[in-house]
Amino acid sequence: MTDTRLRTPAAPTATAAGPAAAHLSGPGLFTVLLGAALPLIDFFIVNVALPSIEHDLAAGPALLELIVGGYGVAYAALLVLGGRIGDSLGRRRLFLAGMAAFGVTSLACGLAPDAWTLVAARIAQGAASALMLPQVLATIQATTTGPRRARAMSLYGATAGLSMVTGQILGGLLVAADLAGTGWRAVFLVNVPVVLLALLLALRTVPDTRAGRPAGVDVPGTALLALSLLSLLLPLTEGRAAGWPLWTWLSLAAFPLAAGAFYLTERRADRAGRTPLVPPSLLRLDSLRRGLFLLVPFSAGFSGFMFILAVTLQQGLGMGPVTAGLALVPMALAFFGASLAGPRLVTRFGSRVITAGGVVQGAGIAVLVATLHYGGPALGAVALAPGVFLAGLGQGLQLPVLMRLMLSDVPADRAGVGSGVMITAQQSSLALGVAALGSLFLALAAAAGLREAAAATLLVQLALIALTALLSLRLPRMR
Repeated sequence: MTDTRLRTPAAPTATAAGPAAAHLSGPGLFTVLLGAALPLIDFFIVNVALPSIEHDLAAGPALLELIVGGYGVAYAALLVLGGRIGDSLGRRRLFLAGMAAFGVTSLACGLAPDAWTLVAARIAQGAASALMLPQVLATIQATTTGPRRARAMSLYGATAGLSMVTGQILGGLLVAADLAGTGWRAVFLVNVPVVLLALLLALRTVPDTRAGRPAGVDVPGTALLALSLLSLLLPLTEGRAAGWPLWTWLSLAAFPLAAGAFYLTERRADRAGRTPLVPPSLLRLDSLRRGLFLLVPFSAGFSGFMFILAVTLQQGLGMGPVTAGLALVPMALAFFGASLAGPRLVTRFGSRVITAGGVVQGAGIAVLVATLHYGGPALGAVALAPGVFLAGLGQGLQLPVLMRLMLSDVPADRAGVGSGVMITAQQSSLALGVAALGSLFLALAAAAGLREAAAATLLVQLALIALTALLSLRLPRMR
């Protein structure tokens, strides 16, 4: 395989907002990373609060699935569009608008008087996240170069992974604390002061960038992409709770047709000289295309693992929300440490760091399977710590390096579209992992018990990890 190096995209094109050499300062980087953390935390934080929501709002299983899945589907379906609008109208403007909308919809979630209002607020919150998150990576791509970009991308990867882990930790702490009697509502209301702080910081520290050749909105492409994601994710999210009615199977059957129509529409627009929502030329970049094939099984396995662990710790091992959260601390620490070490390791070993990370993660899952299967009846956080630590270490070696590689060849004026494509794949895979692995886990639990079901389902994740390790051998061997 030909050895390639990370390419540095050209400097961002000058805009009315300022000079081409826009610079992202340390406080600016902190602010956009805070914006990246909030949507990912909210994807996972609600898992711990679902039993309380079910009790307080009399929500059945199907509504609970919508509270989780409605957010994820809206988020995934609109991400690429959010990146396109940011490229055209200005990424800082869309970041501020998305952040403000995220705060308002979080408040609506926290004050929801009934389950259907909460579902609607969660869908709106997912749409707000889709406006905000693509601007983060696009801003980093357009305002940093060389070692500064490598460091910023490593911190972004660390933020993404930590947000998924700490979301469940924070959710457990907030529900248990019952601040001012708010109970589960605190997991949403806590966003409001954080958003106000982020808005103040963003106004002062985040530079404005946009694409040099703004493109209009691709209405057919946007509609077909949304239809494709909805036809796949909605039945997988709602199917188990609803008893797999006919509409779920019809929707799944429609997915390949919608996806095929989306591809043909985008290719036709590209050949006609228009600017499609997802330019096929982007997918001709080896780094992005091969990275997407790896990101899908990695993210699906990651989210499935987090769901299985959350249910097993609380319902299978009898831990309270705080104890269950503390059991994940070794994973968070290992992930963060590996993410920070990533740039130095890449300098020496290139993309083989991702392969090594897959091996380490697989070892951690194998240790967890053995612990759950052979451990005594009173397993605690200490017994689980070695497997959880190794899993976090392996994940931390993979995700930041993979994200950096995937965007390395994307031109600066397409940074929003490129980041939108990557995050859409990640978010869709997160939802797919919870739906697919979660459904398998709960089906096995009904027959064999939660601990044995967790061990069996984690073996499926181990197969996904083996697939990602093999796929990583096909990545460009950048330094």
